[in-house]
Order: sequence, then C-alpha cells, then structure tokens
Amino acid sequence: MTLSRGSTELTLDPALQPEETPTPSLAELTLEPVHRRPELLDACADLINEQWPRSHASRLHSLGQSSDNFPLCLMLLSPHPVPGKAPIVVGHARLSRVLDRPQSLLVETVVVARALRGRGFGRCLMEGLEVFAQARGFRRLHLTTHDQLHFYAHLGYRLGEPVQGLVFTSQRLPAALLSAFPRVPSPWPPSKTPSLTAQAASRAPRGPSLPPPPPLPKPSTASPPAPQSLLETQYHDLRGRPIFWMQKDI
Repeated sequence: MTLSRGSTELTLDPALQPEETPTPSLAELTLEPVHRRPELLDACADLINEQWPRSHASRLHSLGQSSDNFPLCLMLLSPHPVPGKAPIVVGHARLSRVLDRPQSLLVETVVVARALRGRGFGRCLMEGLEVFAQARGFRRLHLTTHDQLHFYAHLGYRLGEPVQGLVFTSQRLPAALLSAFPRVPSPWPPSKTPSLTAQAASRAPRGPSLPPPPPLPKPSTASPPAPQSLLETQYHDLRGRPIFWMQKDI
C-alpha cells in the first residue's frame, strides 16, 4: 500500500489484498453421503449450525449416525478453488425411512450456505436428492416447511399428510430376536368361561323392570379441521408454530 505525498489518493497493492472466494459452478457440484467423507464432518456441522444453532458435539453425534441403511445425511459439495484442498460443503439434507411406507423417504434438515442462497443451489440439492432416491427404488419424498412452500411447490411438491420418520433401520424387532425371550408363565390358574345360560336361568326378576335409558345425544355438528392450503395449515410443530407437510412422487 502506498500513499502519495500531498495527495489523498490511496493506492492498494493488489498482491496484498485477500482474494474473494469465487461462486461455485452448479455444473461442478456433487452429492455425497457424509459418512463416506468423515474429513468433512466438522464443516458440515458448522453449515447446519449456521441455520439451527446447536452444540457442535451434539451435531457431530447426529451426523455420525448416517449410514447407507438410513437415516442418511447427504452433502452438496463444491470443488475448492485451491487445487488439492478438500471440497467445500455448500448444502446438506437428511433422508430417513418412513414408517409403513417402504417406498417413501422423509427429507429433513435441508440447508444451503447463506452466501449462496437464491442462486439455484437449493434446487440443485433437491433435484440431486430425487436422483439419489430414485436410484435406490424410492418413489415418494415427504418433507415439512414453515415458510418455503412456494419454493417446494415450484419443484413439484404438493400438500400432504404427516408421516413418521424412522430413526433406526429396522421398523420392528425381527421374529428371531423376539423368540429368544422366554415366555413367563402366568401365576394365575386358567379361568373357566362362565355359562351364560346358567347365569340367565339363576337370575329371576325382582320387582318391576327398570325404565329404559335416556336417548344418546346427537352427534356434534362441529365442522372437521380445515385442510391445508398454501396460506393455512392445521398442523403445528413441537413449539406450536404452523408447519406444512408436503410430498412429491418421483
């Protein structure tokens, strides 16, 4: 940096200025499971915590559960501008199996780096998820959102019903495991089924018959809860905030 005498002109030496990180090219992006790139765990945790703050250790523990058997965490990666360095994590999404829906996946924790939002990276991430899921035999994606309904609607998602994501790979305990537990015998002897005819014969009428019971109240005419729309929903998250369920056939 030089400052000429008698002048307020300031000249900066270009060689000493920090270089701006170029915007990644969408054509160079790749999608990889986080458990196959353990060296990027910290960067992925930082990206998610930028949107949803949480302890770093807790976030790493959650990412460490990713596996090919689901739940599975995917990273959107961009090549580093410096050759030889690890790629940059620019996006993330988590995929989980859905209870009683073997051909469905639940998409969660969708996030793109703040500096890259509004440039097509979110669309690239979601389209990559579809290709990833289709290649593994899945036919429907489910997700929730608070304020990105129109973004997902432009990607082909429509309003849907709530589903339950599976934290573990197996939905139910296998029969072999259940059979390993011995059956505990009941401490009570088996009871005999009473004879209904004998009971009816032993009961003689005692006095006048009782009056008939009052009629049942008419069913309530209250209207059912309003269905979802792009402006209103009947569903809420654990904090009581309105939440929209959406789905897409792929």
